[in-house]
Amino acid sequence: MLKRLDKIRFRGQKRDDFLDLAESPNGSDNECSDDILLRTKPSLKTQDTEELGDPAGSGALTMAAAFQDFQRSESDRLNEMKGHLEIALLEKHFLQEELRKLREETNVEKIKEELERERGKRIDLELRMNEVLKSRYKEKPPQGETLYLRAWRWLYDRVGVYIEDFRFVPEENTVEAEEPLSAKRLTENMRRLKRGARPVTNFMRNLSALSNWHSVYTSAISFIIYMNAAWHGWAIPMFLFLAILRLSLNYLIAKGWRIQWSIVPDITDPIEPSKDDLTVSEKFQLVLDVAQKAQNLFGKMADVLEKIKNLFMWVQPEITQKLYISLWVAFLSSCILPFKLVGFMIGLYAGIKFFIIDFLFKSCPKLRDKYDTPHIDWNNLPTDPQLKERTNATMSRRVRTRTYESTVPCGVNLDGDSARIHSTKKGAFHEIFNVSENERPLPVCDNGWRCCLINRDRKMPTDYIRNGMLYVTENYLCFESSSSKSAASKKNKVIKLVDITDIQKYKVLSVLPGSGMGISIATPSTQKPLVFGAMIHRDEAFEAIFTQYMKIITTARPPSGSPEL
Repeated sequence: MLKRLDKIRFRGQKRDDFLDLAESPNGSDNECSDDILLRTKPSLKTQDTEELGDPAGSGALTMAAAFQDFQRSESDRLNEMKGHLEIALLEKHFLQEELRKLREETNVEKIKEELERERGKRIDLELRMNEVLKSRYKEKPPQGETLYLRAWRWLYDRVGVYIEDFRFVPEENTVEAEEPLSAKRLTENMRRLKRGARPVTNFMRNLSALSNWHSVYTSAISFIIYMNAAWHGWAIPMFLFLAILRLSLNYLIAKGWRIQWSIVPDITDPIEPSKDDLTVSEKFQLVLDVAQKAQNLFGKMADVLEKIKNLFMWVQPEITQKLYISLWVAFLSSCILPFKLVGFMIGLYAGIKFFIIDFLFKSCPKLRDKYDTPHIDWNNLPTDPQLKERTNATMSRRVRTRTYESTVPCGVNLDGDSARIHSTKKGAFHEIFNVSENERPLPVCDNGWRCCLINRDRKMPTDYIRNGMLYVTENYLCFESSSSKSAASKKNKVIKLVDITDIQKYKVLSVLPGSGMGISIATPSTQKPLVFGAMIHRDEAFEAIFTQYMKIITTARPPSGSPEL
């Protein structure tokens, strides 16, 4: 049987010479090319003879012969394909037989059994080793070795289990379910926060009362006791004793005793109305109040945290430099001076600062704003929103300066080192006031002085007072009205410095204290002097206008024609 299969298998070419089934038609064409040539030659001969015998029917015979040859070649190809398919099926059968024999020869089950036997042997060996070790431990070795082995056994029994069970378990990021927004829940949480912070606020109020000498006798006794303890180095024991005393009093209060230990009298909270009696509008207003308190509280906390962060991140280098130097001084003092001396100095300074210096600063706010360095530095520390505003303002100035430089006309000169051209919100400066291009605001009023023009010659209220900006140039005093819609408006005012006959500091309302915030300017074209009032920098503006006026007068008029002051 096998011999027959081999004959069938190797009837054609060998397996290595066969192409794939997809390529077999091309191969069959090449292989059968000789047969086709042999068969076509007789046909050609017959055609020749037939052409000689019957020249009229030669074309039909040629077509019939070609069709027969095509049918024969197709049948040969089909037969060859059948042979290839039979060979492939037989090879598949032989490969399956070989695979079955290999599986029978390897016998995986036997290998598994041998592996289980080896595992059993290993377990038996481990048990025997443990028994041998236990028998050796039970024997009586020398006294030193017994203590050593007992110590190791005790240490293993206590710690070995934890060491073997030590594994690194990654933390699971559990997402807590958030409660939906509820007015009732929000109000309740704010009340809980207020009740929880009450002990801290009461403690801070007591410290503030001691520092402010709310009760003179209590503050005086506390100051004497503290300074005596700091002098003898008992400051830390005194604080520990006060903590123990506070806990003892809290224990008695928890047992039902009525004890009040507070310098400032306790202020009871107002009785809140029940929620059932509130109307819808009252409940809504209650929610708004709670949200406002939460907003302000979170804002204050954010300000404190941002200031601390900016202090340590050198956002304000001058303030952080002071802290840096103070830390170096404290570090060197702690390394050089004895600890007892350092503690005495710190305690003495803290007592004087708390009881005397803070009392003076709180009693005199002006003194505090001038000499209290920590308070001044803390107020000058910026928060993140303030830094953002500064950055935006700086960027806007840079962009504005660049745009001004790019739009400088050919005949206009820039301001020396600053290299900028002056303009207002509505256009270039000379276009707004219809002056020459060389006229620009002086450096002292680069951005102008905000004020209001009071024209007492007019009777209409709309023309009587106008808000705007005041500028002074080399030859003009220019007022730009904020209500003017066009660039060159009639509401803007331009006064030549040469035409001014009188300049005075003016007080618009005599009822208000102080010297006033206005400047009175008289010209020949006005019956009553023009008043520029509500100027915050009135003195600076007056000095600038008067100085520039004197320069013009000295060059154009004799000195005797100066205005009255």
